[in-house]
Amino acid sequence: MKIVGCDFHPSWQQVAVFDPETGEIAELKLVNGDGEAERFYRELEAPALVGIEACGNSQWFIELLERLGHAVWVGDAAQIRASYVRKQKTDRRDAGHILKLLIESRFPRLWMPTAAQRDLRQLLIHRHKLVEIRTRVKNGLQHLALNRGVQKHSRLWSVRGRAYIEKLPLEGWTARRREDLLKLLAELDKHLDELDEAVTHAAEKHPQARLLMTQPGVGPITSLAFVLTVGDVSRFKHSNQVTSYLGLIPREHSSGGKQRLGSITKQGNRFMRQLLVESVQTVNRLDEGFRKEYAARCHHKPKGVAKVAAARKLAVRLYWMMRQNVGYPEIALIESSPRVALTGTSGTLGSPLRGSPDAASQVVMLNGRSRIQQ
Repeated sequence: MKIVGCDFHPSWQQVAVFDPETGEIAELKLVNGDGEAERFYRELEAPALVGIEACGNSQWFIELLERLGHAVWVGDAAQIRASYVRKQKTDRRDAGHILKLLIESRFPRLWMPTAAQRDLRQLLIHRHKLVEIRTRVKNGLQHLALNRGVQKHSRLWSVRGRAYIEKLPLEGWTARRREDLLKLLAELDKHLDELDEAVTHAAEKHPQARLLMTQPGVGPITSLAFVLTVGDVSRFKHSNQVTSYLGLIPREHSSGGKQRLGSITKQGNRFMRQLLVESVQTVNRLDEGFRKEYAARCHHKPKGVAKVAAARKLAVRLYWMMRQNVGYPEIALIESSPRVALTGTSGTLGSPLRGSPDAASQVVMLNGRSRIQQ
């Protein structure tokens, strides 16, 4: 099987092709727009292994290779670059370096979502972008109201508030702006209602999303987004890997026995982090354990730091709910009991306990103890 290292660009690509039978390496520059790249991969003997860096605007290329019967590996661009020590960077060197990593079995391969998961991601992203546009429209209307001395804040979006802003004495282009913004707001509300219904329907159909929605404060948007972002939960051996994947762990620059921690890395999915921080504010009101910990942390930390810490804890809980296949409140009972080990852990972390009962039986045992104590 031939191995291809590909340095992909939207308009063209540089490839390095290794033939294991002859040991030869061929280097080519292929143009995407005129069909040259597609002809090359059609003529390439299938199956071949093609490795590329994770980048944007490459989905059509990945789907083309899969249709032609080739195996496609997408690698972590940061790890690929970190493994290259030379100061000279060219497209030919990049393609050759990717090929070298593939041959030496050092290629940092990434997990790839399925086509159905990618489509559901587009639903969530599309809704998120429309919400951002609606926020800007509302801010514009608030600005018009404040300039007329009207301070209704969120009440401006009630039926009475909208009727009030429609009656404001405005003239000229200011009145035209109000009219256009109100029309845009009505149209966006209509579209977002349809998208909200679609997200709710998709979350109810997904068993893992339904499981996460048993946590108070977590709705269909956050649950579905978390499931689609994490994907195969077994690829994370521990919850620390999930929080690192989401960018919710602190930066660290420790040396000489001195530990230096900074703000969170923000290296993960920004959209997922935003949803976790928004959801955890509702979780803090509805979940007693979260509320107590958040209130205690607010005594000696800024509220923003406390919210991010609570979002990290929420991500850990959602991860273990998926990993254990246990909903709320059973997962909270398992977390709070030192005598009950999480499945796939030793004590609370590490390797599996041999002979330990499964999560369901542990929950039954805990529920029985709580009834006896009551």
